[in-house]
Amino acid sequence: MAWQLHYTSTRRGPTGRAGFQFVAETPGLPEGARAGVTPYLSYRPPPGAPLSPEAHELDRFPVALLYDRVAGRPLLLRCRYLGRDYSGRYGNFFAHAVVAEEEELEGLRPAELWHAPLWNDGPLDGNGAALPLLEEFAPGAESDPEFLAEWLAGQGKDPYGLLAGLMDAVTEVLKDGHGRVVLVADDVEPIARWIAVVSYSLPVAAAAGMSFVTYSADPDAAAQRLVGTTPDVWASSQRQAGHAFHLDEGGSGGHAPSRHAPSRHARTVAACWREFDFAGLDALAELGELGGPGEAATLLSLCRGDRTVTAAEEAAVVRLVERYGERIPGWVWRELAGSGAPMGLDLALAVHARVGDGTSLAAALESAPDLAAVARIAEAGADPPGIRAAAARCVREGGAGDLPAALARVSGASRGPLLEGVLSGLAEADPGVRRAVLTGPACDALYAEHGPLLAVPSVALPVLVTVASRHPGRRVAVTADLLALRPADPATDESARALARVWTEPPSAADCLALMDAHPGAFGPGAALAGLPSRTFARIAAGGHAALCAPETQRLVARVRTVRPDPGGESARAAVAVGAYTDAVTAQRPERTAEALAALTGSGAAEGLVEDVLSTAARRLAASREPPFRAALLAAVPAGVRSRLGALWAAGLPGRARSGRSPVRAAELAQRNELIEVVLRLRLLGASEPALETWARSAAGRWLSARMLDAHFSGDPRLRAALKDLIAEARGRGE
Repeated sequence: MAWQLHYTSTRRGPTGRAGFQFVAETPGLPEGARAGVTPYLSYRPPPGAPLSPEAHELDRFPVALLYDRVAGRPLLLRCRYLGRDYSGRYGNFFAHAVVAEEEELEGLRPAELWHAPLWNDGPLDGNGAALPLLEEFAPGAESDPEFLAEWLAGQGKDPYGLLAGLMDAVTEVLKDGHGRVVLVADDVEPIARWIAVVSYSLPVAAAAGMSFVTYSADPDAAAQRLVGTTPDVWASSQRQAGHAFHLDEGGSGGHAPSRHAPSRHARTVAACWREFDFAGLDALAELGELGGPGEAATLLSLCRGDRTVTAAEEAAVVRLVERYGERIPGWVWRELAGSGAPMGLDLALAVHARVGDGTSLAAALESAPDLAAVARIAEAGADPPGIRAAAARCVREGGAGDLPAALARVSGASRGPLLEGVLSGLAEADPGVRRAVLTGPACDALYAEHGPLLAVPSVALPVLVTVASRHPGRRVAVTADLLALRPADPATDESARALARVWTEPPSAADCLALMDAHPGAFGPGAALAGLPSRTFARIAAGGHAALCAPETQRLVARVRTVRPDPGGESARAAVAVGAYTDAVTAQRPERTAEALAALTGSGAAEGLVEDVLSTAARRLAASREPPFRAALLAAVPAGVRSRLGALWAAGLPGRARSGRSPVRAAELAQRNELIEVVLRLRLLGASEPALETWARSAAGRWLSARMLDAHFSGDPRLRAALKDLIAEARGRGE
């Protein structure tokens, strides 16, 4: 049976008084239930919430769903903020409590009731209403493991790392029987979902013993083991929790962050969610009812052929088997026998006692349905020719399955024949079958088998391209492999096309340098990578000043000039343009800067690259050089460069300073004054830039601007006289 209670602030309750009180309940409440629920009846909005929320804002207040125990019975309590009470004062909330018998929640995780239809959002009409007994607990929407796994996959940079840390923290708190784990997020919805994920990751008994609340305004005082709160609450708390996880940041914090790697149990749970392996979660829960979380995870890892199990972990499993031998599920023995994982003598004897030897390995190989089966049989010590033939047949017929798992399962003398069979099967398979087998993880696994892979070029080429696309940091190494596979006949050079796909995204300067150092012959005139430096320079040019001045950029410029991959070609011209940048922005005399800019614009490099480098140079010079230098520079550069440089400087001004309108901030005013000074000094040098002068006349010709500029140049008679001439010209032209 399950009883309900409603609690809120009302003008006139069942007893006739006003204020917070129980306003409805199920008749026949167990003795002490009402008193047991009362301490949990509170709600305080987060500090950042509106003090006087409108009706449409109430849904943004976090809902607190609490699960705990009262007098030995499960308690579920949902608190929702209502805003005003009957008197118009803010602070009212509505609490819906359910006190249930133990069997009512059998087979159900309390976290599944987050969006359950049983909850009321507000009090019923009438005082003292009789609430019905709850006959069943229907889970809420979006609470099933499939939905949660899809949701989890899209959370942050590393949701599974966060889950592993969270599982270890929760396991520690549940084991100790005290303390709490705090979940911090702006929205309560992800908190509820993380609680549900943790609940599904625990044995049923452990989940039933994990009290939680989705939102608390005082997490330091919360009695539950898993406590949700908001960042503003957490910022003002004493932070006494041993573990705190900031869900919005995808990380964890608190006074005592773990200094240890996640436990096997935590890693296994995270892997199950990552791989949508709900059977694995069920298996962990089933085994966890017999032993601790670590023993359950280790036993499941052994069943699945995990080779990372340590001797100490296996020893704990052996003790579990000895203690609960007859209660160990039958599937465990069967999976241990067929897993192919290396086992110690004690565990191997225990498995043999339950399962026996089975059929002959040769017959099993002939009927093996997929590569996983071949791998399991191979690990048992089957004949190498049979392993090779069976693996090739399965792959050729599309039965590769989880190829990485199969390769990881087999070791020793059987590994070579298995790998040979996989590679020959892929080489013989139809292109469609080959593409289906060569998934990203499969290519990673085959790339680890470097020597045998390169001996089969038709398989190696697609594998290398896939590895490079999945792991950009390996592109340099993959390039070396592709160059080694290049045939003598260019007409059949599939590796050249593969190289182009590998470097669709141009390399960094460091990667390009590494390639040129390791494979200078590939950069000669007409060679496979001759044009790659030019694409690297384009990437560098788009990165701004820091990228252009980086030491590796300068080293690449020097290297291209030394190797000369395409004398006079695109890469050489790009190197001239990029190399000119440093000369331009570091020169101490304007004449030298002018020479560098002329070299840049006259380099013949791609127009986009030249424009990027020149724009960056213009910004840098505007920020680092005084007006006299800039004016002398404009006077020294060719007219075309002068025009482009002047346009870039004018375009770099903030909008109001560029248009001459007021008011203008102090910093913007200084930028405008400097550029006008450049124009004036350029006139004094006997040169001009028509477009820049047009802008200067417009900016200086307004009455207020003229007054301000006159005051600005009052200390320099020559500039002041030039300004008056400029203003007179503007007014004479009606500008």
